[in-house]
Amino acid sequence: MSISLYDATVGTYRQILGATANVLDKGRAHCEANGISLDDIVQMQLIDDMLPFQFQVVSVAHHSLGALKGVEAGAFSPPSPAGEDYSALQDLVAQAREGLDAFTPEQVNGFEDKSLEFRIGKNAIPFQGGKFLLGFSLPNFYFHATTTYDMLRMKGTPIGKRDFMNLL
Repeated sequence: MSISLYDATVGTYRQILGATANVLDKGRAHCEANGISLDDIVQMQLIDDMLPFQFQVVSVAHHSLGALKGVEAGAFSPPSPAGEDYSALQDLVAQAREGLDAFTPEQVNGFEDKSLEFRIGKNAIPFQGGKFLLGFSLPNFYFHATTTYDMLRMKGTPIGKRDFMNLL
């Protein structure tokens, strides 16, 4: 069985963005039912040297739809959260899910050998699209989706592995 770049990326993005949307919904319901401030959740950090919850959710969208747009444009940079509140984070995940529909299998599969630069500050790291998506952006996508899940679970949100896998 062979798997295409489209299947490995867009298929995965759809599953985990759906899971992230579900986890955020359950997190909101749990916080509201238990008097936990959503503003506190948005700014919560696991440890002082780690970026807050807000950045984790922004990064889930950025390393899915944003990664595809980056390959398409030939350049990708880290995300810059713009002060999103909890509702805006939920909207961002929904927009990323919807935005995937703009990419066809032929288009994404054509990204495999497309050149792009990952730009961070004054540094630029060259990539080919397939290696960028599979070896850089997809691992980041999973990392930030997992961290989003973990942070809400740490606050007592009743979620489990099925929620993360979107197997409900």
